[in-house]
Amino acid sequence: MKNFLVGLLVFLLALALMTATFSAGFVTGRTLTLPNWFPVALQPVLENSANLIRPPTSSLETGTPEELKQLFRPFWQAWDMVHAFYVDQPVNDELLMRGAIRGMMDSLGDPHTSYLDPAMFEATNAHLQGEEYEGIGAWVDITQDYLTIISPMPGSPAEKAGLRSGDKVIAIDGADMTGMDGEAVRQKVLGPKGSTVTLTILREGSSETFDVKVVRAPIVVPTVSGEILDGDIAYIQLYTFGDTTAKDLRSTLDKLLAQKPQGLILDLRNNGGGYLDTAIDIVSEFIDKGIVMYEVYGDGRTETFEAKPGGHATKIPMVVLINEGSASASEIVAGAIQDRGRGYLVGVTSFGKGSVQTYSELVDNQGAVRITIARWLTPDHRQIAGHGLNPDFPIEITEQDLADGIDSQLQKAIEVLTKNLTPPPTPLPSATIAPTATLAP
Repeated sequence: MKNFLVGLLVFLLALALMTATFSAGFVTGRTLTLPNWFPVALQPVLENSANLIRPPTSSLETGTPEELKQLFRPFWQAWDMVHAFYVDQPVNDELLMRGAIRGMMDSLGDPHTSYLDPAMFEATNAHLQGEEYEGIGAWVDITQDYLTIISPMPGSPAEKAGLRSGDKVIAIDGADMTGMDGEAVRQKVLGPKGSTVTLTILREGSSETFDVKVVRAPIVVPTVSGEILDGDIAYIQLYTFGDTTAKDLRSTLDKLLAQKPQGLILDLRNNGGGYLDTAIDIVSEFIDKGIVMYEVYGDGRTETFEAKPGGHATKIPMVVLINEGSASASEIVAGAIQDRGRGYLVGVTSFGKGSVQTYSELVDNQGAVRITIARWLTPDHRQIAGHGLNPDFPIEITEQDLADGIDSQLQKAIEVLTKNLTPPPTPLPSATIAPTATLAP
């Protein structure tokens, strides 16, 4: 049994360090992930691209069998001690194996490199396939001290219950969440439609907590919405970068552009990302040619992405709305539009998610691992990771704005378009590096 487990563990460790090329067809290339917030009851939308680049050779590929045996001696010593002495026997070997993989991912210290157990992986697949799920309908950040609401989805139970961006979940159904892993807290928010969950909330700017009851419901993540605003301005909001977003955007653009608007506002606020291929398709609707992003690997290799021809809105004046919830694929689009001088950014600094992950499905239905392999840069070689994009016109939505139902950022975007405003010169909004610089994984 132990020899079998030794072989299985070594194989799983090797597989975890391989890229999606060796998976069972779940993902066929590089992926970009959200900044560790996901729709509640969902994993992040996976951002897929082609031409996977294999990471550097691992020690498992170069070490001799004797070296590997020596390396894993402490592991098997701990394994044997658990089986011999742990008070509650028998122990679950499958859970121990999953814990080992999870610990390996966590030891890298990268919040975007992690293990997805089978249930999490199944939820990810459901999201990718466009299936609905049951929950409260909010994007959340699991990396903070407490599970933090990034944004309720439009029309969701979370929005109807009054949850806001920045709300921290201090307790769930009366149980204190202090010190609990963010993913575990997220799982506790899940539940069947029609059931009620009570969230104890700490809101930004307040020292007092309060309870919010939310009735769970079936949730379908929206993709695109659009309308013509007063002043003859086309307005399009992208909620994610999924399977159908590019097609939905083009259809929406065709309907709105047929009405001959004088300008266009692209709203990427609280859009945490999606497929990389979709991001390139989206930005290509607004930029007709040229470089839209770079990917830089730990050994200095760089891959260049260019706009695809045939965009439907490459000439119309435009403004892009961003905020602290705009991340990953949203920052690819906004960064390219800003760097190429295609349009201005209005709002507040974006999240700053600029790393690239691969997803690999593990054998025997044991879930998947995601591993950071690169970072991406804007056309001007600005590094977004940890910096975000600074808007050309910084505008915050105040508490009073929220109370009065005023969208001051949207109002500013309309003003920029209708009055042809030009922002004052400002320094580059994020770090600039050479395209061949070596970045730590």
